[in-house]
Amino acid sequence: MSIGDSFFAIADPHRRFILEELRRSSRTVGDLAENLPVSRPAVSQHMKILLDANLVSVKTEGTRRIYSLNEAAFMPLTLWLDQFWTGG
Repeated sequence: MSIGDSFFAIADPHRRFILEELRRSSRTVGDLAENLPVSRPAVSQHMKILLDANLVSVKTEGTRRIYSLNEAAFMPLTLWLDQFWTGG
């Protein structure tokens, strides 16, 4: 994963909304789609981009895929952004 992939992943407002929702709790695509003005297949496409950027992780429980925020993946973003406030 490159930091560019992460910035591309968070550039879309729907993906930022998804990340905010996952920050609160793990969710399925169906759960996420209920609160977005896009279809479930569209949410799945957004999830693929977030997974490819390693910003989320997924685990399977029976037939359900549960998505969670990968908090550690945000550290490179945080460090890169912090340089603009810390003068580094």
